[in-house]
Amino acid sequence: MAPGGGTPPQEAVDAVAYFNEAWTPYHAVLATCRRLIDAGYEINERDAWTLKPGGKYFFTRNMSAVCAFAVGGSHVPGSGFVVVGAHTDSPCPKLKPNTKASSERFLQVRTQNYGGGLWYTWFDRDLGVAGRVVVKRAGVDEKARHALVKIDRPVMRIPSLAIHLNREMNNGFAVNFQQHMVPIIANAAEAALGVGSVDAPEPKRAKASDEGASEKNAGRHHPALLELVAEAAGCDPADVCDFDLQLCDVQPSTIGGAKNEYIFSGRLDNLASCYASLAALIKATSDDGSNLAEETGIRMLVHYDHEEVGSDSAQGAGSSMTEDAMRRVCRALGGDDVEGAAERSRRKSFIVSADMAHAVHPNYADKHEPGHRPRFGDGVVIKHNANQRYATDAVTAWLFRELGERAGVPVQEFVVRSDLGCGSTIGPILSTRTGIRTVDVGAPQLSMHSVREMCGCDDVKHSVAHFTAVYEGFTKLDETLMVDGAVGNLCRPCD
Repeated sequence: MAPGGGTPPQEAVDAVAYFNEAWTPYHAVLATCRRLIDAGYEINERDAWTLKPGGKYFFTRNMSAVCAFAVGGSHVPGSGFVVVGAHTDSPCPKLKPNTKASSERFLQVRTQNYGGGLWYTWFDRDLGVAGRVVVKRAGVDEKARHALVKIDRPVMRIPSLAIHLNREMNNGFAVNFQQHMVPIIANAAEAALGVGSVDAPEPKRAKASDEGASEKNAGRHHPALLELVAEAAGCDPADVCDFDLQLCDVQPSTIGGAKNEYIFSGRLDNLASCYASLAALIKATSDDGSNLAEETGIRMLVHYDHEEVGSDSAQGAGSSMTEDAMRRVCRALGGDDVEGAAERSRRKSFIVSADMAHAVHPNYADKHEPGHRPRFGDGVVIKHNANQRYATDAVTAWLFRELGERAGVPVQEFVVRSDLGCGSTIGPILSTRTGIRTVDVGAPQLSMHSVREMCGCDDVKHSVAHFTAVYEGFTKLDETLMVDGAVGNLCRPCD
């Protein structure tokens, strides 16, 4: 650490390592799966499930979403699920299907906006490329394979226009994504001659036998881009069938601040929630220190894709993924033999929708509702909205707050100003599809949807502790709560 700096909590150090692996939703799921396997989780969604109390399992969808769960050692049919949900995607420029563009002797790459980013922050950054490639190796076999690629050196750049050519630039710059967000990848003349920079590794050259096979991509992508992608995928350019790639800032995530109290990173929204929920699940289902053996329910996390664009996909929160998992778990654990087991299970369940929250900005404090200004270091934020942009209500807020207080973890509240619009999360979608009680929460952060964001190290620690407390304490706390059972003949006698 830097001289004079403090020692950040281990949770923050581990989170930074996770962020540096998780450049894209695909890489985030891979990083999560590696940690789940190390913690003893196993399964495949396409296999028949044989589950047992105390067992730990996971599956992926599209390799951009993942569901993991552990069955309580004292499970009985009809027991509830305790779920923490998050999302793996973040706003970014994604490559278009036909990327090939050029202007003024520069080779460029066409991109499209994914989500609602602060696009001006992407200018003048050193950009790499990462994502998924579909590879089919000619002459090897007839199988098409999914491969992850991560080009972690600067290969592209979106340059700003000099102030001398637009004196009004500092008075406001409206980014036209179609016109302005076309990064430079190479000098046309040098690319044609196969000349590289002195420090850059020699690009992989297409073999003569590849020329015919490469015709399918010749009109769509520059050879310079295909060579970079093929090298990262470990194949020949002609083997690249298609890809889903995005631009990424190559500057690593890091711990910073005078006292090492902050995390500076891209994609904190929402990888910080992914990491915290993962660390909490592993802690709450470990063989050492957790109370999983006494648990009657199922502890689950689900990391979805496509939240930033509405969650409507086969691997988004609007899909059948959560319901499929719950239904199969109930059946595999004998729920089909007990009347209403699956339905009763949902009535006993609880979902925590974890998505980052807006910390109060010291230079724009007036943008926050005066009585609800989340601050770094003060714990996870419970989000409220009367119009159901967040799924929180009095009961779910109390459950989450009470579990944190019992664990000694601070908590704070957020509601947007009444004269501003409010974003939304996976919470309302999940509560609508499943009928399960849901609370919306998140750690506070600044620079949301920028290429580079920041949060507090202590809030990562608080998030892990709070989510762990939810996993370990919800079932017992819920037994003391009376809501729908407090009417008619079901009314509990007053003490």
